[in-house]
Amino acid sequence: MTHELDARAKELDRAHVFHSWSAQEGLDLPVIAGGSGAWVWNHAGERMLDLSSQLVNVNIGHQHPAVVAAIQEQAGRLATIGPATANLHRGEAAARILDKAPDGFAKVFFTNGGADANENAVRMARLTTGRDTVLSTYRSYHGNTGGAIVATGDWRRMPNQYARGHVHFFGPYLYRSEFWATTPEEECERALHHLRRVIESEGPQTIAAVLLESVPGTAGILVPPAGYLAGVRHLCDEHGIVLILDEVMAGFGRTGQWFAFERHGIVPDLITFAKGVNSGYVPVGGVIISEAIAAAFDDRVFPGGLTYSGHPLAAASIIASIDAMTTEGIVEHARTVGADVIGPSLRALADDHDLIGEVRGEGVFWAVELVADRGTRVPVAATTMAALKQELSVRGVMAMTVENRIHVVPPCVVTADDMTQGMVALDGALAAVAA
Repeated sequence: MTHELDARAKELDRAHVFHSWSAQEGLDLPVIAGGSGAWVWNHAGERMLDLSSQLVNVNIGHQHPAVVAAIQEQAGRLATIGPATANLHRGEAAARILDKAPDGFAKVFFTNGGADANENAVRMARLTTGRDTVLSTYRSYHGNTGGAIVATGDWRRMPNQYARGHVHFFGPYLYRSEFWATTPEEECERALHHLRRVIESEGPQTIAAVLLESVPGTAGILVPPAGYLAGVRHLCDEHGIVLILDEVMAGFGRTGQWFAFERHGIVPDLITFAKGVNSGYVPVGGVIISEAIAAAFDDRVFPGGLTYSGHPLAAASIIASIDAMTTEGIVEHARTVGADVIGPSLRALADDHDLIGEVRGEGVFWAVELVADRGTRVPVAATTMAALKQELSVRGVMAMTVENRIHVVPPCVVTADDMTQGMVALDGALAAVAA
């Protein structure tokens, strides 16, 4: 019967579900029926280690009992309520988020996800500065809605360029430097010089915001070199530009910090979030708003809103998730397991496999970049990545592959034993595709 349920799930999926970012014909997707912690399984009970956290969102792990219970309790009390009301749990969720943010932030605007969080942050920046242009990097992803997809730097913006006022620049990426850099210091200095020249060439008086992922995720988990984010902050201050840091993927424990920018000693003007704030148990996102920008709308209408802004089920899940992450030391665990297990294990694999060009990351946020030749750094072919993903699946690992990279991004609660199993599988899969 359980195998029949898996077959029925695939049948219905192929017949009726339209999947994102995919040509629909020929899709053969894994069936997931349940999960716990860092593991998922199908109806037949076949387990897989989830090294993808689905879409890098299940920070607290699958089916955390406290978060599940909070959603159930809230559903029994009040399942939905409109945003033009005051609700205790909505306010408590905002307070919990602000408690983890740096000093100087006043309010939270709730959205349905990360894309509309970025949309509304850009809107706030434009309205408060009276300027139009938004700068973001070519290697970035900010969401699928109209402005967010155009702010995105990768190929996905190209069929969707219907929003105005977006300009792109190159951020730091030493392994494939656009600036002929050979050290992190050179990459930082030259990337900042490039950004300064873009600002000057576009006209500082026209630029409302610089929108950056604190650590670009989908683009390759590109941890910025020391001094880069501080340099961007300085350029924004110099020219009266709003700095928006996108923490949708990197926030709430993913890098071993509550927010990824904390390690860089800076504070943005707006912070966008989603995913990790409640591990995606209920769709939610938002903008954490500085005191100055929040005050600009004290006597001015903010022209934006969503039916489900601060939805009570989402609010309840945020409260429970942040409380659990705090009391159980989950953020600290992510930092430790990254430093002590994931990073060393991946670097050891790089010593053994010529396919690995570079390993980079922090916390539970890592990328393994695969190359056909270490000297030329030519990326491996798409067929190699497809074969690798299949080899990992056979070995019981649900992997996230992007272009020529494996993103090793397990839940923050992943154990050392879990990761040991994952590394054995990755070792075997790399050997199989190289043979």
